[in-house]
Amino acid sequence: MPSPGRTLVALAMCLSPAVLTGQGTALAPHVAWWPRLPLQGSLVRLVVPPPAGDSVTAVSGELAGEPLHFERFADGFQALGAVPFAARDSAAARVVVERAGVADDTLLATIPVARRRVPRERLHVAPQFAQPPESLAERIRIEQEMVQEVRRRAHETPRLWQAPFVRPSAGAVTSVFGVARVFNEVLRSRHWGVDFAGQRGSPVRAANRGVVAFVADLYYSGTTVLIDHGAGVVTGYFHLSRVLVVPGDTVDAGQLIGRVGSSGRVTKAHLHWFAAYGGITVDPLDLVRPNGPTRFTSHPSP
Repeated sequence: MPSPGRTLVALAMCLSPAVLTGQGTALAPHVAWWPRLPLQGSLVRLVVPPPAGDSVTAVSGELAGEPLHFERFADGFQALGAVPFAARDSAAARVVVERAGVADDTLLATIPVARRRVPRERLHVAPQFAQPPESLAERIRIEQEMVQEVRRRAHETPRLWQAPFVRPSAGAVTSVFGVARVFNEVLRSRHWGVDFAGQRGSPVRAANRGVVAFVADLYYSGTTVLIDHGAGVVTGYFHLSRVLVVPGDTVDAGQLIGRVGSSGRVTKAHLHWFAAYGGITVDPLDLVRPNGPTRFTSHPSP
């Protein structure tokens, strides 16, 4: 079995390097990322291998305007980040590397972003389902602000997961992330999540360890659970018929948290699974891809 050190070296060789600015020297550290060409609305892992002498004391930064939470691992510093769905062809990262007895290094990187090609769903519905009435605008605004606050606070929570993420449902995927929703020939929205088929009452499980941050009945998503996994990561479980957790509960990967339903603005029972890195909504399936961005390459240093 290859050692963690060899694993990181192999990873770094296939990662894309950033450009060093400011206090660059021959021994300056560098930052790399994987995947090398992420799709719009994807998670990205960033790595700062130790430079010669390993004098790095801390690493911080941001990607696409969201904070990066670097942790020191046996083989360097690693963090999870995300590129927005709205990114045209790149996303900007800025990483600050603090070194003992040496001026900080600032690394600027332009991460290339590939277009996510998704289908369009054309739906013909009654007018009240295409556009909510004006009388509900204030309710919808308040609900959106509550969800955004949960997403923002996830940056204040340390990373709570160690084990790999798991799918929240055994059902087949029926609609993927980013699909354009065309209601009555007008593009109204995109599908910011993944749908799983399921009968009413089918189990819904937590994707990983985290704290239940929000439980409410919302206009669009119906009975909703949001889990704060820390380090900026939030997952959501929408349209439930029943909730088996309360805010403040700590849940583990695979724990039963609710039941499939058809609450909110839907016409049949299913699970809508949502994921975000802070303010950036991402493809939830990135969380469960083998060797994906959430699978860090080694164990944290003590």
